[in-house]
Amino acid sequence: MGRIVHFGLGNFARAHLLDYTADAGGWDVVGVSLRSPAVRDGLAAQGFAYDLCVQGHGVKRIDVIHDVLVASEDPKAVLNAMVKAEIISVTVTEKGYHLDASGLLDLEDPDIGADIVGQGPSTLIGFLAHGLVGRQTPVTVLSCDNRVENGAALACAVERFAQAAGLVIDWGIVRFPNAMVDRITPATTDNVRAISGDLMAVPTEAFCEWVIEDDFAGPCPDWPDVQFVSDVAPHELRKLRMLNGAHSLMAYAGLARGHVFVHQAIADVELRAWVVSLMQEAATTLPTEVRGEALGYAKALVARFENPELMHRLDQ
Repeated sequence: MGRIVHFGLGNFARAHLLDYTADAGGWDVVGVSLRSPAVRDGLAAQGFAYDLCVQGHGVKRIDVIHDVLVASEDPKAVLNAMVKAEIISVTVTEKGYHLDASGLLDLEDPDIGADIVGQGPSTLIGFLAHGLVGRQTPVTVLSCDNRVENGAALACAVERFAQAAGLVIDWGIVRFPNAMVDRITPATTDNVRAISGDLMAVPTEAFCEWVIEDDFAGPCPDWPDVQFVSDVAPHELRKLRMLNGAHSLMAYAGLARGHVFVHQAIADVELRAWVVSLMQEAATTLPTEVRGEALGYAKALVARFENPELMHRLDQ
């Protein structure tokens, strides 16, 4: 069985990476929480399985987590787990990368500085750099954070850390593929917990997308419906110009017209026409590799915007 060590077990990771991995079969996941034991304690109480409540599709039991480690309690256990992993994946949000305004690792950051002088590791970057020292088997470090060129940014941060800390890493056996992820995952509410009967339940929309640069150092799960591509950039542009562009339009215009949620904004006939027009125009600017996907993608986006269960606020 293959092993993934995953940093950051929030709702998005449990609705996206872990859902895909459960469907693939043959792999398990060791989760890592950098600081808080709350997710570990909640999942441990029920054997690390949890309900994924997929809107319109019912409840799906996800039983792919082997263990959850809390880095602040036992950093050595995390490093030991990383040695045995073929894939080390990440959902810690951009803040967890500790980048400065230029997009480079911020060596002045106090947490990064402490890790560099040997007081850690306590940060994601510190763990990745120290976990790669002395490694002799191939490993893929896979960012699942919602950031353009996430793999390249992570690789640059780890390399900069290693250089500052004087760590020697065999970069020839490590890959950092870029990836584009998408799935709206609201916070778990008491209503969701009551319906599913699971205190650790995760609500999510039916839509799910994952595009990954086909640059793995070793094996990877047979993830269903994942697009493995030579270049993620065109897919990132599709998402930025059509999804993010439409969200921005609805946020500014929708709030000005008195709406609070995305589903209210898209129900506004005039605003809906603006959104559709924007996406049609944005589609004409896309690279040829993804232009053919634009019509179907636009229809899927409108359907997502219409979903009242997501309660997606315009001011987010």
